[in-house]
Amino acid sequence: MKSDLLIAVTQLAAERNLPQPIVVKAIEAALAAAYKRDPAAEGQDVIVEMDPNDGEVTVRTVRHVVEEVEDALMELTADDAQDLQEGAVVGDIIETGQLEYNPGRIAAQTAKQVVMQRLREAERDIVFEEFIDKEGEVLTATVQRVESRWVTVDLGKAEAVMPPAEQSPFERYRPGQQLKFFVVQVGRTIRGPEIVVSRTHPDLLRRLFEVEVPEIFSGVIEIKAIAREPGARSKVAVHSNQEGVDAVGACVGLRGIRIQNVVNELLGEKIDVIEWNEDPVKFISNSLSPAVADRVDLNEETESATVLVPDRQLSLAIGREGQNARLSAKLTNWRIDIQGTTQVVEEETPAPEAVEEAPAAVAEAAAPSTETAETVKPAAATTEVAEAPAVGAPAAKTEAAPAVEVKTAEPEVIEEQIEDLSTDVDAELAALEKELAALEREEKERKEAEVEEILDVSSDDLWQVGGDSKSESSSDAGGIRFAEDIAGFRETDAGRRGGRRGGSSARNRRRR
Repeated sequence: MKSDLLIAVTQLAAERNLPQPIVVKAIEAALAAAYKRDPAAEGQDVIVEMDPNDGEVTVRTVRHVVEEVEDALMELTADDAQDLQEGAVVGDIIETGQLEYNPGRIAAQTAKQVVMQRLREAERDIVFEEFIDKEGEVLTATVQRVESRWVTVDLGKAEAVMPPAEQSPFERYRPGQQLKFFVVQVGRTIRGPEIVVSRTHPDLLRRLFEVEVPEIFSGVIEIKAIAREPGARSKVAVHSNQEGVDAVGACVGLRGIRIQNVVNELLGEKIDVIEWNEDPVKFISNSLSPAVADRVDLNEETESATVLVPDRQLSLAIGREGQNARLSAKLTNWRIDIQGTTQVVEEETPAPEAVEEAPAAVAEAAAPSTETAETVKPAAATTEVAEAPAVGAPAAKTEAAPAVEVKTAEPEVIEEQIEDLSTDVDAELAALEKELAALEREEKERKEAEVEEILDVSSDDLWQVGGDSKSESSSDAGGIRFAEDIAGFRETDAGRRGGRRGGSSARNRRRR
């Protein structure tokens, strides 16, 4: 028949969701701590054993065999232990007697406190053992509270914390929100197991792909590298270990359903899936997706790469605030310098001064020495250059001079030709300037003549004023020719205006 104590232990184990042996161990430790305070123990150590089948309790007093005795009531040397137990060695426990089990005699309050403390420790140990195996995994949890930027997450049997460094700057957390978290660390503390979770860890993206893409979970497709800016954008390099399997297509899924599920779990974070390649040139070119690279130059000593892209895709390759270039550098572990086609062409094209100096250097190198040229034919060369026709004169039909004779012309002859050409050009410019000055002078005189003709005060036409065609003085010319006529014209005009005013006055009087 089970004792009342065993029934209570079984009920307590069910309520706390703890294994019964752990509860039994806690009860034994609590009874041992209580019996140590009993005067019957005489200061000796106490060991309590409880039978898990019937609940019988046995209380024994013991002493420990040690090399040096510190507490004479609880310890003894090996020589003294031979009187109680033959063959005793250091580390043995020698039973010195038994105490009567009487629950009424012990301090119940002390036993209760010890039992509760041992049960809490047992619960913490169980939680720690359960979550230590889940370190590096993804768990679905609920946001419990947000305090001072620290987020507390409810994992069911335990609580986890998410520090600000593990939070995405583009996400806003609220109590009751259910998300997936990556378990970064599980540690043991005085208060119990401390679980740290993250939403920014790159392996969170890896685990989500393993859940959504069966080929990655089975090992057919392997994720080689991940570069992530949490909440904004990520790049994932994948490689197929089986021929005929499209790694990128398997990760994207039919109509993008697989990668869309991952994006939804990360609350809209953009994800680029690219093909991994052993060749760094191809891998770097693929990492700049969606931009297309024309050329990739590697410098293995500095582990840097110069990527040439078309001008129209330069901004696409760099990305907003350099985001695409940064992610590519993290993904490939190469320093990447992106340049446009026009910039590279301008750098490779030599300067105009260098282009002008190059032909001169080539001509000087190709020209034979003066002594060699004079040995071949010095007289003919000098004569032909001196008799060169002037600029603008018709060229005479002569046979082409050998290249050696042309190149061996003396510098003094060439300078004379240049001076003759400069003199002819200056003469032509002076003639053109004279002709232009004559034309300007003629034009000025013509305009002055027109102005004088219009403003000629002696002309009778200046005093012609269009007037009444019925006037006898203006019947021939249709106007007034003298100053007296102008005065009369003014009086006539004033009379007409006055008549109109008078007519209006008469009409006003009739109205009255």
